[in-house]
Amino acid sequence: MKIWVDITAPAHVLVFRPLIQLLRERGDEIEVTAREYAQTVQLLELHGIEAELIGRHGGRSRLGKLGTMATRMTGLRRWARGRHFEAALAHGSHHLTLTARSLGIPSSTTFDYEFATLQHQLGCRAATVVVVPEAIPPERLERYGVRPPKLRRYPGLKEEYYLADFEPARSALDALPLDPERVLVTVRTPPDVSLYHRKSNRLFPQVLNHLGREENVQAVVLPRTDEQRDFVRALELPSVIVPEQAVDAQSLIAFSDLVVSAGGTMNREAAALGVPVYTTYGGRLGGVDEALIREGRLRPLTDPRALELVKRDGDGGRVRRDPSLMLELLLPV
Repeated sequence: MKIWVDITAPAHVLVFRPLIQLLRERGDEIEVTAREYAQTVQLLELHGIEAELIGRHGGRSRLGKLGTMATRMTGLRRWARGRHFEAALAHGSHHLTLTARSLGIPSSTTFDYEFATLQHQLGCRAATVVVVPEAIPPERLERYGVRPPKLRRYPGLKEEYYLADFEPARSALDALPLDPERVLVTVRTPPDVSLYHRKSNRLFPQVLNHLGREENVQAVVLPRTDEQRDFVRALELPSVIVPEQAVDAQSLIAFSDLVVSAGGTMNREAAALGVPVYTTYGGRLGGVDEALIREGRLRPLTDPRALELVKRDGDGGRVRRDPSLMLELLLPV
């Protein structure tokens, strides 16, 4: 088959890496488009995935997002027309599903947070197939026009699939000035530019200030944007490290003693790798996070003093799942 994959955020590179490999191993022809946003391009290069760059993120404002969406969809349509794709795959890219539908290409989209309302109203209705974790109650998706057979569900976390073949590389830590005697904490900043996270995350600066002044801690902060990077560095917290470039975040997580994240992907990567993880997410919790909290694999944080800043002993129960199952569900034809 000839298949189109669209990647619009850094995490999507990781999701599609093993799927693209499986498709090429079975003889399919794959072409990839991508949007310039955060570390997306750096991660594409890191994983050896060639992509046609079309468009960029629209920033915080709804007007900016609508403007760049229209521009990008025009670019995608111009690029895809005449290439005779038989299927199109995306992770939450309504740009792809809307464009694919206008060109008569069967498409699928996957996501694991169900309350990004505007995005899903557009993307799910245009898609041929919608693939989500079993942890999301099906009735929450009905408002987006998603019901069986359009709805397909998979067990576990998507991170358990794309990290199935992952083995952490200690060399990923070499570029960081780390002291192995201190507690290593990986910290992910809030998704400030996401429409579903419009309220300020007031807890996160408190967490940063707490960790940044603990003498037995080294907190590696992974910002999403240059603005966030500048903000964290300006605080001049003695126990905080901000990498200059995109890092092998999964290896960093695997060797961390704990993770504190205001987003979603890094929470779930830590859970999949068996690393203790706290969430400071300020929006409405989705079904996946609700399930992880019930299982004790994710800890909601309301006070930085509740963080257990201790060295980790062994792994906490890593889970691996076969990515071929995810691929089978995603293929819309």
